[in-house]
Amino acid sequence: MSILLQISDPHFGTEQAEVVEALVMLARQQQPDLLVLSGDITQRARPAQFRAARAFTDRLRVPVLAVPGNHDLPLFEPWARLRRPYGRYIAAFGDDLEPVHCAPDLMVVCVNTTRVWRHKHGEISGPQVDRVARLLAGAAAGQLRVVVVHQPVAVTRAEDASNRLRGHAAALRRWAAAGADLVMGGHIHLPYVQALHGLARPMWAVQAGTAVSSRVREGVPNSVNLLRWQGAVAPQGGCLIEQWDYARGARAFVRTVVSTVHPARA
Repeated sequence: MSILLQISDPHFGTEQAEVVEALVMLARQQQPDLLVLSGDITQRARPAQFRAARAFTDRLRVPVLAVPGNHDLPLFEPWARLRRPYGRYIAAFGDDLEPVHCAPDLMVVCVNTTRVWRHKHGEISGPQVDRVARLLAGAAAGQLRVVVVHQPVAVTRAEDASNRLRGHAAALRRWAAAGADLVMGGHIHLPYVQALHGLARPMWAVQAGTAVSSRVREGVPNSVNLLRWQGAVAPQGGCLIEQWDYARGARAFVRTVVSTVHPARA
């Protein structure tokens, strides 16, 4: 079984110390095989914020697969944004902005959807769509195939529609045909699992809330996702996607929602 921990939008610089400690404890208890950071790792892309984020992920003792979010590019420093927009991100998390993880039962393909000329909204290009499709097409039958972006490819509230990834419709059609199962994202600080319809095969959007930041949406606590997949051993059991919310009274993350999805293996 592979266990994947999705952490999104921690916005280091606005982190809450007690939530950080609770998340470290959760990771040590659950012992995930992989940590996916789906963007907005920092609040303002400052060096100290990236150092704090890196120190946090090091404490989890888990391999890290990360993509930048719009907050991870300097906003108020035009020279840095134009000349070295990812310089501070690279110093903390490496120079591969679109890393790939392959294990016998899991393939995770990351896509950098940020753009220097966009303050907030994300975008995906034709060559990026093609690259992901080629990788997915080479996946083994037992591998769960996960694509990671920052901005959502599907939303549950009308007010979030403007935040959808630019180019998402064409990307989803191509990725479904190539064998994708899940598309993970963040950006809007709202956790949910949503089926994506009208595609060549079953696919789901898996959204994470903000992990440790004080910038929560009203009525939505800090949260992370844990994904459990048994691969070819027991595909009939499906893939479990667990939402873990921070409970202030318990000063711990607790499992609140469990979704079971059944990826097609043909």
